[in-house]
Amino acid sequence: MNNIFELNNLSYQVGDKEILKDITLNIERGKYITVVGPSGSGKSTLMRILASMISATSGKVLFEGKKISSYEPTEYRRRVSYAFQQPTLFGKTVKDNLEFPYTVRGKEFDRNQVVEFLNYVNLDESYIDKNVNDVSGGEKQRIALLRNLIFKPEVLITDEVTTGLDAENKEIVHNILNKFNRDDGLTILRVTHDDSEIEQATDKITIKNGEVI
Repeated sequence: MNNIFELNNLSYQVGDKEILKDITLNIERGKYITVVGPSGSGKSTLMRILASMISATSGKVLFEGKKISSYEPTEYRRRVSYAFQQPTLFGKTVKDNLEFPYTVRGKEFDRNQVVEFLNYVNLDESYIDKNVNDVSGGEKQRIALLRNLIFKPEVLITDEVTTGLDAENKEIVHNILNKFNRDDGLTILRVTHDDSEIEQATDKITIKNGEVI
């Protein structure tokens, strides 16, 4: 078994409130896992721990056999990428956002590659020069996802990224996630409340009251 994450007796507490309780769990490389559970159950907290945005109160989290804390933070976040529910585009243009992954790696912007990626999500080359204020909410979500995927991470965590999107935009997001999981072996952890996404899930983790059910 090739586990990309191993969680051993993981707990997370804020003050007197125990949000996650003694979670032991293995996540296999290349899986597309849907994480479900009631609001406030601890789903997003667990994902933020895996993304190294917060640290567990106790227990151990291993990524590829090593403690998360042993990785250089910037390098780790390139390998484990987190897509938020509310997409945020910065700068003035879409190009500012899609150029950023190249800039932080010291690479030259590759317009042809970016056009190819835009086509994956039903957007054309004209979007590169659009003002970020002139794109719709669904388009922002697609562009934000591309920002995560231009340099493919090993794990993509998506936290309710289809909330508020219409059926067409949901399908486009599903298609690109399925493509990268199927064709590139990207490990995906998807947090959702969407009944249709839960019904479609083949691999599922259910969290209730801070515990894996």
